[in-house]
Amino acid sequence: MNYTTQMDAAKKGIITPEMEIVAKKENITAEELRERVARGSVAIPANKMHKAISPEGVGEGLKTKINVNLGISKDCTDYSIEWEKVKMAVDMKAEAIMDLSCYGKTHEFRQKLIDECPAMIGTVPMYDAVGYLDKELADITADEFLEVIEAHAKEGVDFMTIHAGINRRTAQIFKESGGRLTNIVSRGGSLIFAWMEMTGNENPFYEYYDKVLDILAKYDVTISLGDACRPGSTHDSTDASQITELIELGILTKRAWEKNVQVMVEGPGHMTIDEIAANMKLEKRLCHNAPFYVLGPLVTDIAPGYDHITSAIGGAIAAANGADFLCYVTPAEHLRLPNADDVKEGIVAAKIAAHAADMAKGVPGARDIDNKMSDARRRVCWDEMFQYAIEPEKPQRYYNELPPEEKHTCSMCGKMCAARTMNKILAGEKVDVK
Repeated sequence: MNYTTQMDAAKKGIITPEMEIVAKKENITAEELRERVARGSVAIPANKMHKAISPEGVGEGLKTKINVNLGISKDCTDYSIEWEKVKMAVDMKAEAIMDLSCYGKTHEFRQKLIDECPAMIGTVPMYDAVGYLDKELADITADEFLEVIEAHAKEGVDFMTIHAGINRRTAQIFKESGGRLTNIVSRGGSLIFAWMEMTGNENPFYEYYDKVLDILAKYDVTISLGDACRPGSTHDSTDASQITELIELGILTKRAWEKNVQVMVEGPGHMTIDEIAANMKLEKRLCHNAPFYVLGPLVTDIAPGYDHITSAIGGAIAAANGADFLCYVTPAEHLRLPNADDVKEGIVAAKIAAHAADMAKGVPGARDIDNKMSDARRRVCWDEMFQYAIEPEKPQRYYNELPPEEKHTCSMCGKMCAARTMNKILAGEKVDVK
């Protein structure tokens, strides 16, 4: 193999096996895909050590992908529960899983993910640092932070969130600009900010960014440039802190590409509907059309228990205007660790948002399954309708809870079903409604 990363291969004119697989999934030519990977508008996160992966592409002209967050916390240490969520995510065809475990020795669970899971695997090494090193935050050294990154890379993690944009300069702007209602809501970003404040040192991921990139390039890990200053409320969106950090992330994107490290850029957060399109275009401009990975955006702050819906609304708008990768949000957001039912609801909501956006932006083949569903509805063919559904179990259960008197109707309209009426009358049959 005479290349180090997917980007390195693409720049050399080499079409890799991973590119072949992704091109087939996306209904485009391998050469079209190679060109996009070469210029950085598409990333194929696929660590050389992740042998179980089914490669996916994220970025320009491709289907919108979704990510599922899960992992252990101090208040929930049962890995078997998290593994059930993993199986659900894979069964429901989520393209990525992020292990956000932040308590104890997480290696065993992460290694099982990499050994068995076909989805892209992501981590946030900053979360794992405290447990991995068994030290207080202020006592962790820059070298030790890099040690955790290398440990995750060696294990086979495909992409890592690295909060390199919250350096001393952007942190100072955050403090000077003021006016935020929710401060820094990024868990990793807040820890880095606290570490800089307690130690007086520069962000180690920024200060030693070249060393970080060397580690990632060695294993072909995609860097997901974390947005420490993403807005955690609609009040804080598109403010000086968010935009200043975004400018830094654009600079860091080019530096990564110079070392043939693939890049994704992370974005908001909470944001009102009228700001979303402009933010997507701003990221693409400032970050040189790198793939954009967004959490939501959540379009209102007052729906705890229903934030999978606020996120799906924002995610659909974001993806239709250029976002490439949606991080799911569950009904448990802001409240607790999600259970299996929450995870399912979050995945379905994110998939709806992603698919709606793909139709809006004309992704090849995106509309085909909707046309099949519509044709099945015209024919009142329930088995086909369930087959084409994003999640078949719920619609099938709903239908069977109150079965109609006549099979080719539902209990809402019965014999007055519009589809039944039209099918009969156009076939020259008498329409009976009694």
